[in-house]
Amino acid sequence: MITIGLTTWTEHPALIGGDTRPVTLPEYAGHFPVVELDTPFYGIPRQSTIEKWQAAVPDGFQYILKANQVMTRHDRDETLPETERNLAFDQFRTAIQPLVTHQKLLTVLFQFPPFFNRTTANIEYLRQVRVLMGNLPVAVEFRSPSWFATPEMRADVLAYLQSLRFTNVTTDEPHNLNDGIPLDETVTTPDLAMVRLHGRNAEGWFNQGQNWRKTRTLYHYSEEELQDFAAMVKRLDQQAKNVCVIFNNNAGRDAAPNAQRLQEILDLYWQNLAPQQLDLF
Repeated sequence: MITIGLTTWTEHPALIGGDTRPVTLPEYAGHFPVVELDTPFYGIPRQSTIEKWQAAVPDGFQYILKANQVMTRHDRDETLPETERNLAFDQFRTAIQPLVTHQKLLTVLFQFPPFFNRTTANIEYLRQVRVLMGNLPVAVEFRSPSWFATPEMRADVLAYLQSLRFTNVTTDEPHNLNDGIPLDETVTTPDLAMVRLHGRNAEGWFNQGQNWRKTRTLYHYSEEELQDFAAMVKRLDQQAKNVCVIFNNNAGRDAAPNAQRLQEILDLYWQNLAPQQLDLF
């Protein structure tokens, strides 16, 4: 099965006729069957909040939740006691239980920071993540090129992810010899292949100036690029039970139009969408 979704549900005016107001979750769920949320990265939500997310979408709708920044070591706090870091994992698992119970959690995304390099300590930390997450599905996206510095190293890392039952995130982003992650479509978990598309705006991605967060994903994928992605998704579909594509190229609100075009190219139709309201006036 192939699904396509976006990051967050609010910032996609193409889904509501170009209106500038925030898109509601039920409106979003009328177009796509999966959404990625970064809210838990900044603060672990209350379980009551996640219960509302669960109830607002139809059966079969899936959530991808970003792991909290303490869990991905974005905090860079080497003095934080291990018990405190483990507590974040405990709180996270408890909070997301409504999605697990109702089978609406596709995976938990561990997007590690650029300074999370391939070291012995971090390799061991990945094993600890599996222990702390139990049997929950986990997807891993690296930002440090040190994990894929050579073909041999890349093969070892991907084999390690497979041994831990971590989904390798196939990432499309600007990259060069010193920065960024190359696109690698290796499938490491039979149940899920995951693709995240950040755009190819190299100037905005690598120049971390004042407006970096607003410009790094400022990119509209061309028809040729989307056709290439469609071919890749079909290859992944031969290897994994589920393939999920997430568009994050949304600084210019291009994610939804690009996602809808990829849906057309792949001729996808999902049965589990929320009903769309028709404007009769």
